[in-house]
Amino acid sequence: MKKSRHSEEKIVSILREAQGGMKVRDVCARHNISEQTYYGWKRKYGGMQVDELRQARALAEENGRLKRIVADLTVQIDILKAINAKKW
Repeated sequence: MKKSRHSEEKIVSILREAQGGMKVRDVCARHNISEQTYYGWKRKYGGMQVDELRQARALAEENGRLKRIVADLTVQIDILKAINAKKW
């Protein structure tokens, strides 16, 4: 996945600038982003605070870790079933 030039915290601060009364076009020009990028960020991060964003990122990392654990256990269970299915 392509790494963004802007951190998520910076994105939230850019969105707040536009909510503070500046025109979207001016905010985009100031930070050298397109309006399409701005509206994509707004759809994804709109209304989030920095601490909420950090919490969501931590939950996503933990969810990924748990999914990997479940996948590993599923493979181990399948292997054990295959071994036990053989007649010795």
